[in-house]
Amino acid sequence: MALLPSSQMVPVKYDRIILGGGYDTETPTLSLKPGVCREAINFECSVTGGYTRIGGYERHDGRTAPSSAALTVLAVTITTVPTLGSTLTGNSSSATGVICGFSNTTISVTNTTGTFTSEQVKIGAVVIGNCTGFSTVADAATLATQTAAAADVYRALISAPTGSGALRGAFILSDNVYAFRNNAGGTACNMWKATTGGWTQVNFEYEISFTAGGNVAPADGATLTQGGVTATVRRVVRQSGAWVGTPGTAVGRLVISAPAGGNFAAGAATLTGGVNVTLSAIQTAITLQPNGKFDVEIGNFAGNASTIRAYGVDGKNRAWEFDGSYFVPISTGATTDTPKYIAIHKNHLFLSINSSMMHSAPGLPFDFTALSGAAEIAVGDVITGMLVQPGSQATAAMACYTNNSTLMLYGTSATSSTSPWNLVAFNTGTGAADYTAQNMAQSYALDNRGVIGMQTTLNFGNFDQSTLTANILKWIKSKVGTATCSVLNREKSQYRVFYSDGSALYLTMVNGNLVGSMPVKYPTYMYQSSEWTKSDGTLWILGCGSDGMLYRLDSGTSFDGAAIPASITLNFNPTGSPRTLKRYRKCALEMQGSSYAEIQFYYSLGYSAPDYTPPTPVSYGKDLSSAKWDGGTWDKFFWDSRALAPQECEMTGTAENVALTFFSSSNAYAPFTLNSAVIHYSIRRGMR
Repeated sequence: MALLPSSQMVPVKYDRIILGGGYDTETPTLSLKPGVCREAINFECSVTGGYTRIGGYERHDGRTAPSSAALTVLAVTITTVPTLGSTLTGNSSSATGVICGFSNTTISVTNTTGTFTSEQVKIGAVVIGNCTGFSTVADAATLATQTAAAADVYRALISAPTGSGALRGAFILSDNVYAFRNNAGGTACNMWKATTGGWTQVNFEYEISFTAGGNVAPADGATLTQGGVTATVRRVVRQSGAWVGTPGTAVGRLVISAPAGGNFAAGAATLTGGVNVTLSAIQTAITLQPNGKFDVEIGNFAGNASTIRAYGVDGKNRAWEFDGSYFVPISTGATTDTPKYIAIHKNHLFLSINSSMMHSAPGLPFDFTALSGAAEIAVGDVITGMLVQPGSQATAAMACYTNNSTLMLYGTSATSSTSPWNLVAFNTGTGAADYTAQNMAQSYALDNRGVIGMQTTLNFGNFDQSTLTANILKWIKSKVGTATCSVLNREKSQYRVFYSDGSALYLTMVNGNLVGSMPVKYPTYMYQSSEWTKSDGTLWILGCGSDGMLYRLDSGTSFDGAAIPASITLNFNPTGSPRTLKRYRKCALEMQGSSYAEIQFYYSLGYSAPDYTPPTPVSYGKDLSSAKWDGGTWDKFFWDSRALAPQECEMTGTAENVALTFFSSSNAYAPFTLNSAVIHYSIRRGMR
């Protein structure tokens, strides 16, 4: 058969799809851009456009992170095939390393001790070959696989804090990571510190109440003496009165070390410097009741660099202060003194107990007496969150959420004559679920209707509020009542909500505008989560696992060693005309990343009608690492690699529209971004 002249050949057209807009289950197909997702899991909307496979999470207890595992590649003439996970030993050097990969000419090891030389190498007593020096991994795919295996070696060394049940909360103070977990019997809650050797328990001390404190205010570190019984004072907690006169009127508690020489009793006692106090009773050990959920803020009421401290609540115990050494309970005087939420606002420590919002005296987080300036404000419903709004210390308001309403607290203090507290109902009928209120450039919270954004208007003191997730209403409704916590990732400009089935919702915001929301699914659900920044500027997002493990989110290439299954299916794209048949030929996918990645490509034709035979998914591998002159270690990168590259995906079939699907599942691939897709097609005819 003769070929048609070029002038009569059907031209190939090109349709560019910009990937973005997030997940949408509600908008009609023809009203929706083709780059929006109809199905999605474990991708997020990037602030610069496109969809990024989410980062992993990895366990943390202070030891070397799995993602920091070092890989050493030895050039070896192998005589006996080694076993993965075995310990390789240098016969002469006695150097050791755990085997995490090998080829015909190399063995890769990690967690090494000593330095391998040109020598025989063995597993146990069996010599398996001769090491001739060091080498490199042959390709990017192998490097990713072996690096993941090295991470598994380090991961196995990291454990959860000793105890039972979910991790109850975690925070970072002075670059140290702390966490809470019920003890093994579930009868109390313990506090733990992450160290280079793993978790170490933070020992709580003792407290003893006093009255009639006088002469002069004692200093922390003083010695408390009563007869032959002594103890070191860790913290002086004045709750009311003054250290003036003999006897004085100071009332409060002393946090002390374990007493020496017996137990203290009710009666007169002295502190170093001639300070007199009257002890109220025997000292008691500081303990925490189990099953709390910790909400922690970092504050500095004294204004010195040395007085930055953590303040926390958990709904089961008294509030507390912690300076990195000593855990000090805070007593409000409430009949049921178990605050659930905490905020530091206008130099007051705010606590919520059921429907009551109370605060300390200005600058005095232990003083909750009205004479000093403390107060209690009735809200009228059970409080589900307190959130200081953007603004200066002088002008900022504080939002108070309940399940069914949002209130705004204006003013500066309870005793101010010019700007006293004024609690105003902001939005009746819209509130926040427990532990879902967060503050970025504006405030966000999860209501039964979806995620609510709140921002100030041009007229200070008033706020606009809007629902951001109306286009995924079915998904939101399926999760009502199951939210466990929320967190921000400020580097990615994201607000995240976590649910008890392991799912999560990531909302990406830019300049207060929603870029898109995407669903996520973890194999372990996060009971509590929080965002912190260390002194070197690194962002740490802590996730408290239902399995008792502390995780660092957005870290590593896996879900703590498990593969990250991720996929997106785009909206059906009519490629210009919804009633014209097109012959589809190819999809050129623009990918961006920093390492090797593989995707599977699939597509559905004609609204997935049964008339069309589904294509077979095809896998494509891509090295997205970037090799640059003077930008790395010689022989440690791969030539011809590109951080931004198109992947040519073949297509065949004729239909009026097409929906593209991209899938990835691995525990070894770093996050990568799908930016755009160009569809090659030819026009056929109009549909009849």
